[in-house]
Amino acid sequence: MTVMFDLGPAARRLADLVAAVPDSLLTAPTPCERYTLGDLVDHVGGLALAFTAAATATKDTTGSGGQASAQGAPGDAARLGDDWRTRIPAQLATLAEAWRAPAAWVGTTRAGGIELPGDLAGRVALNEVVVHGWDVARAMGLPFEVDAEELEACMSFVSAMAAPDQQAARGSAFGPVVDVPADAPLLDRVIGLSGRDPSWRRPEP
Repeated sequence: MTVMFDLGPAARRLADLVAAVPDSLLTAPTPCERYTLGDLVDHVGGLALAFTAAATATKDTTGSGGQASAQGAPGDAARLGDDWRTRIPAQLATLAEAWRAPAAWVGTTRAGGIELPGDLAGRVALNEVVVHGWDVARAMGLPFEVDAEELEACMSFVSAMAAPDQQAARGSAFGPVVDVPADAPLLDRVIGLSGRDPSWRRPEP
């Protein structure tokens, strides 16, 4: 098995956004209805740790599951501490590096408390980094651009998760699908299938 794709560009993009969040916006709303921007930043740190664990777990190639569990905790700005602008970008860099190992993509592991193939866990990790990058950018009122290859990989994943028989699997990680025109930009369609309104804008102060 070879590396399916490099998470590095998406991780760096999100890391740069996180490092640029000013203290004044930590209480700002985000496209994630239950999260302030500070909560979301904390969640990003948690998912970076969780999916690094999923990549580096001792993998089981027999199909009975990996030995480590990736379970990102709900975001809580109260846990950020004083070093988050350096700590979380570093965690994102570690995440990207972990998924550069071909072994990360084989066997089975656990992510979000669910056993799944390593290659699927990698796609979930990419989708998390891309979609939360969009979330953070929107909460800050900034533009967000994504590589076409990243978007195609995300679209493949969120399309499958939007199927009628996947409602239970979507759980609390995804909101209800938001209808987006079929001819809308690919990023908007990915965001809609992720349960967000691509027209969401930061409220005026």
